[in-house]
Amino acid sequence: MIQSVREKYNAEFNPEKYKEFLEALEKTYNKEVVFRVAETPIFVDKILRQKLIDASEQIVDIICKPDFKEASQRAIPAQYNVKNENDHTHFICIDFAICKDEKGELTPQLIELQGFASLYSWQWFISKMYKEYFYCPEGFSPYFSGLNDKTYLDLLRKVLIGKHELENVVLLELRPHEQKTRIDFYIANAELGINIVCLSEVIQRENKLFYKIDDREVEIKRVYNRLIFDDLEANKEFKYDVDLFRDIDVEWVSHPNWFYRISKYTMPMLHNEFVPETFFLNELKTIPADLENYVLKPLFSFSGMGVIIDVTRENIEDVTDPENWILQRKVQYAEALASPEGGVKCEIRMMYLWPDGDTRPTLAVNLARMSRGKMIGVRYNSNFNWVGGTVAFLDGN
Repeated sequence: MIQSVREKYNAEFNPEKYKEFLEALEKTYNKEVVFRVAETPIFVDKILRQKLIDASEQIVDIICKPDFKEASQRAIPAQYNVKNENDHTHFICIDFAICKDEKGELTPQLIELQGFASLYSWQWFISKMYKEYFYCPEGFSPYFSGLNDKTYLDLLRKVLIGKHELENVVLLELRPHEQKTRIDFYIANAELGINIVCLSEVIQRENKLFYKIDDREVEIKRVYNRLIFDDLEANKEFKYDVDLFRDIDVEWVSHPNWFYRISKYTMPMLHNEFVPETFFLNELKTIPADLENYVLKPLFSFSGMGVIIDVTRENIEDVTDPENWILQRKVQYAEALASPEGGVKCEIRMMYLWPDGDTRPTLAVNLARMSRGKMIGVRYNSNFNWVGGTVAFLDGN
């Protein structure tokens, strides 16, 4: 995105160095990385950086309003409403497509947002590794709010662990060692000391939860939550003995209800230059004549599952639960990054951390994805080079 930096990076890029880089990603923690890591970070100039910040902060303004919980109450499916919800999420992730405006200048357009954890530990690690193996100009950083490698990790530790002893904090997931994002879990374990626990390993006694370290039962007081109830619903054969919907004496990071509150459900509430026109399907008065300019999305899918890009009238009429779908005007991704193999589309996720007690979340770090396929996302670009997961280094901090 900055021509001089991109030209220098591409000129110095070496496939053998890239191979060494990928090997080092796995050797550092002696764990496999099962998703594609791109050949390059994305370099963002000060103008686009400020637009990304402005776009994100306008969305956070809505989430921080006193009436947001009331306005988003219907987002939580009745069968998934978990007790003891706290006042705010601990994570906000906002995904922007990098597009061009009417003047031909790069600008962010909102794609999705979530009140759920993302690859917060991995992004800390991958940023350091890109800098170690490849060219990065001085003054460029993946962080915001004045953070650096150390202070970012300190903030992440504060959010995840809080005031508890380490052994009383666990990362909770369904089959964590089989998840594609498991490298993020392993880094959180190695760098922050958080134990990784499968839901099937949790013991419930009345309203208390426990897990075992060797033969010793240890109480779980704080849960770094990576559970998605849709996954549990899709894995009915998975056996566990915990009732997640009773009054459990644990702190959630983030509480499961925030997965639904801050989601595609929030998008019709947002109105600014960085948000494409979005409707709840059940509130759509007439079906647009130009459906080729819209995308149909289920509210509670994950990683792009269930999204219909080439929408037809029949697709809309066939939906049996329109209250759980949105119709969103398409954005046109710009081929904003010049690779040796052609133009590449980009998406940048702005990642907030919200410690207990703070009045507002802190914009902390970012995640980026590169695509040459029809959809952004690693699963949709497996046959291309110069695509995959990466990070944006932004001019100024």
